[in-house]
Amino acid sequence: MADMTITSPQAIPYCDETACIAAQCVPTLCVGKGVPSNEKLYARSSDVIPGGVNSSIRAFKSVGGSPYIVARGNGAHIWDVEGKKYVDLVQSYGAIILGHAHPAVTAAIQQAATDGTSYGAPTPREMKLAETISSRVASCEQVRLMNSGTEATSTAVRLARGATGRKVIVTFAGNFHGATDALLVAGGSGIATLGLPGTAGVPDEAVANTMVAPYNVVPRLTNDVAAVIVEPVAANMGVVAPAPGFLEGLRQECDRVGALLIFDEVITGFRLGRGGAQAKFDVRPDLTCFGKVIGGGLPIGAVGGRRDIMSVLTPNGKVFHAGTLAGNPLATAAGLAALNELTDDVYMEISARARHGASLLRDICSAAGINAHFPVVGTLVGMYIGKNGDASQQLPHNFDEAKTTDEKMYAQLFHAMLKEGVAMAPGAYEAIFFGLAHTDEVFAELARAAERAVAQVQH
Repeated sequence: MADMTITSPQAIPYCDETACIAAQCVPTLCVGKGVPSNEKLYARSSDVIPGGVNSSIRAFKSVGGSPYIVARGNGAHIWDVEGKKYVDLVQSYGAIILGHAHPAVTAAIQQAATDGTSYGAPTPREMKLAETISSRVASCEQVRLMNSGTEATSTAVRLARGATGRKVIVTFAGNFHGATDALLVAGGSGIATLGLPGTAGVPDEAVANTMVAPYNVVPRLTNDVAAVIVEPVAANMGVVAPAPGFLEGLRQECDRVGALLIFDEVITGFRLGRGGAQAKFDVRPDLTCFGKVIGGGLPIGAVGGRRDIMSVLTPNGKVFHAGTLAGNPLATAAGLAALNELTDDVYMEISARARHGASLLRDICSAAGINAHFPVVGTLVGMYIGKNGDASQQLPHNFDEAKTTDEKMYAQLFHAMLKEGVAMAPGAYEAIFFGLAHTDEVFAELARAAERAVAQVQH
């Protein structure tokens, strides 16, 4: 594996005084006397932010303890406010594929910012990003940019219903499509982590037209189905690959009844390859949802698809979509810079690193008597832990099987790894993300830390 030289920043302490906060100082800018603790900042955040976090999984509820507070990142590493360095296996849940603070991305953002941060008007960069997506993903004849993956999935569902004149949406247990009312049913990711079947605040009528099927089973559709929405690789329940014939069967069944097929590629899009999961598995959806990578780490989302379906969106059609920050100049600049770096050779390299990382972690766990599987799909790595050391438990194929993972063992391993300087997602159903910045040197660092961590779990 080729090395990528990264200069690591020095830990810079900062003061936590009232004047400093009033001046809106941030950890990387201040040079005060004190160094705050993660716990103190988390407690302070909890006074003004529900649960102290702005995304529920960050609160460590499923693994216990309180979260570290990130001050900065560079390459494959992050540093918390106490100055502790971690090998980062979260990478903003896949959004940071090139590594934190990649020079090409940060330079693009800085240059764009000098021109202004938002206009509420069309810009050349949003056109160029849409062209880039369309040129790489054959099914996306047109692309509409928006602000998040959640907005993308909710817009895709509204568009499918408007284009077909039907109401019913079919989704799959364990798939997570963001915080959209109609799709928060038996979801993976944070919903699975918190042990919730859905969420309070969503009335029955909001999900009355949402049908949930088991993943990797092609459902028999009726003529009132507007769309089937699916993660082509289920990356929110430990990375479960599509069974042979599953995606092809969905395409055929949608065609049979005139329903639309929606691929949620918020995670897989431009992470599995230039054409996403649909190119890898050679199945063409009608609509595709994007996020994560296409913003280079900044908030963004997109829906792409067939020209005749996309034309139903306003202002040409009858399905409304709008957003002042849609196509934001900073996010589009970052996205263009990131996608420009992602050549076929880079994807081959990251895929090799994913396989290497999975083998490394598997072998270390196995040597310690921990029955952990690390499935790999392209550049995505999952983790499944057999309960009570049961070596007979195989990789899951659906959500029911995925939920048999040993969450208590994961929590122990999570905290042991964190103590040794490795940051994993604080939930047993999330993916592990390796990227271009995870070099041989980083893997050696990871191996040493993981060996120390599993030794702690053993005892």
